[in-house]
Amino acid sequence: MPELPEVEALTDYLRERAVGRRVDRLEVAAISALKTYDPAPTAAAGRTVTDARRHGKFLDVVLDGELHLVVHLARAGWLHYREAFPSAAPLRPGKGPIALRVRLDDGSGFDLTEAGTQKSLAVYLVTDPAAVPGVARLGPDALAADAATFAERMRSRKGQVKGVLTDQTVLAGVGNAYSDEILHAAKLSPFALTNRLTDDQLATLHAATREVLGDAVRRSVGQKAAELKGEKRSGLKVHARTGQPCPVCGETVREVSFADSSLQYCATCQTGGKPLADRRLSRLVR
Repeated sequence: MPELPEVEALTDYLRERAVGRRVDRLEVAAISALKTYDPAPTAAAGRTVTDARRHGKFLDVVLDGELHLVVHLARAGWLHYREAFPSAAPLRPGKGPIALRVRLDDGSGFDLTEAGTQKSLAVYLVTDPAAVPGVARLGPDALAADAATFAERMRSRKGQVKGVLTDQTVLAGVGNAYSDEILHAAKLSPFALTNRLTDDQLATLHAATREVLGDAVRRSVGQKAAELKGEKRSGLKVHARTGQPCPVCGETVREVSFADSSLQYCATCQTGGKPLADRRLSRLVR
């Protein structure tokens, strides 16, 4: 799932390539992806792209006349920028992975695509980003929150630290991958309870959040959209590295599996050498 650094890089890329260009037309191929109906997609035609912004993991393409194309890429969505499209013919609904296409006046533009069968990519055409329910619920941006705000938000919900860190209403922008990386950098168990974290642990977690996300943004911004996924993978130390050595201590990276996701961690760095229970495996054993 694209998280704060990748969405920030996409906004930067769109600022460079699309700002100042006029929308020729907006084509919807996956009706289920479009979550709003007023204004209609035709309202985007003829408007100029004036900015690209990020709200947590939401991408906001700003058009003149106070119109916003707000996108949540979900788990398997992506943005593909095209210098030119292979055909001028409109997209055919229901064909292929393309959910929405934005054609610009110079012949370039971008496609929003989604792989797999679980279609969760969401597109909103609104006059105010706050009209998007997910944006309205966002907590402070994870990269922008100062230490005091970060600690207050993390203590605002009692639970396992990984779940609280990825709750977008608590802090915006962190997902499954970067939460694994942040907790590894902070040397915290993903199962540690937020109400038991000390002031020092929260300060360390805040610093790790800024360090991990800041480094990922620095590596990602300036990359072409097509290169961002590879750039993300190259910077990960524990996430998606089950069975490989931890680059800090050399211990084997371990995994805990859930119904539709998993987390990775280093027992030596994060849990005092104690492996965490893999609850899905435990249920199978019983």
